[in-house]
Amino acid sequence: MWAGNAWRAALFGVPRGCRAQSALAQLRGILEGELEGIRGAGTWKSERVITSRQGPHIHVDGVSGGILNFCANNYLGLSSHPKVIQAGLQALEEFGAGLSSVRFICGTQSIHKNLEAKIARFHQREDAILYPSCFDANAGLFEALLTPEDAVLSDELNHASIIDGIRLCKAHKYRYRHLDMGDLEAKLQEAQKHRLRLVATDGAFSMDGDIAPLQEICRLASRYGALVFVDECHATGFLGPTGRGTDELLGVMDQVTIINSTLGKALGGASGGYTTGPEPLVSLLRQRARPYLFSNSLPPAVVGCASKALDLLMESNTIVQSMAAKTQRFRSKMEAAGFTISGASHPICPVMLGDARLASRMADDMLKRGIFVIGFSYPVVPKGKARIRVQISAVHSEEDIDRCVEAFVEVGRLHGALP
Repeated sequence: MWAGNAWRAALFGVPRGCRAQSALAQLRGILEGELEGIRGAGTWKSERVITSRQGPHIHVDGVSGGILNFCANNYLGLSSHPKVIQAGLQALEEFGAGLSSVRFICGTQSIHKNLEAKIARFHQREDAILYPSCFDANAGLFEALLTPEDAVLSDELNHASIIDGIRLCKAHKYRYRHLDMGDLEAKLQEAQKHRLRLVATDGAFSMDGDIAPLQEICRLASRYGALVFVDECHATGFLGPTGRGTDELLGVMDQVTIINSTLGKALGGASGGYTTGPEPLVSLLRQRARPYLFSNSLPPAVVGCASKALDLLMESNTIVQSMAAKTQRFRSKMEAAGFTISGASHPICPVMLGDARLASRMADDMLKRGIFVIGFSYPVVPKGKARIRVQISAVHSEEDIDRCVEAFVEVGRLHGALP
């Protein structure tokens, strides 16, 4: 007796192999149409291949000579710090390449527990839990914590990982206008009928370089009985007097309930994310957070690198203190040249251009002049707000910064972005 699919194929006179090929051809046509639309809109994202270590000075495949890198999240320059590399090699030698397991089966080593304790101490919180990335930390938090009885109130420009994490939960969802405290208060008033209210915000917004008004957010949260969650990926390690983040910068460390952040930017730049906050919350996440329960443990080398990066940061804040002057140097020189730089006082310095093709072409011409920057356009940023995002690192010299500005001025005039 023929199987069902074979019977249908025979009935309709089309062999199974042909039907499968027809479906594949249809898929290819759909995908090619989507890809052509991206190219036509000028929002195609190419990947340049780096052939050296990450750092302020790199080598790029197909480009002769050294390149100045101004688009990495390597805020403290620790991605290739010799002590960080050595710590990774030591962990690799002592604990192996990986665990071949999730944490709760046989994937927890002493270095994982030690790093979690160190993160909690660094943020002055009760406990911490590691994830493969902060995207995973955001994907795991809201679904595990919030129920249909609860509400989450989110800034409209929060990172995609926060947005996706919130979509996974069953709580009532409120979105307030970017940094608009009047709108947040109105939403908090509306959300009073729910059991828990959680205000969720980036500490520093990665595309605009602006900082959440945490003092006002915490004041409103206190008034309306809400909890505060902050994603500190673009703040941990370099904002605040000792690099604890925006809550330290704005003096509200004791008022922010939950922090999610990353090990993949300032803290060594490899990979990994975490949640830190009340011990019962962390314990619940170990039981319910799906990215934690169903993902392999962080590799020992990554744990070793991140742990050493935290050690270096807690030993001295000299690197942190160098960031402000370098950021101000770039921002002031660019604004004096006639560029519009979004945000304020953050090493993320978005050069606002508006047009996606202009941002892409200017970035390409910057590379020809030895400066590695990337144009950002839709869907990473809203349509009509394309930009080149420049990121200042503690290991950039003043000469590096001045050379970058000079190249921007030359390329800006070439493309009509400057008079």
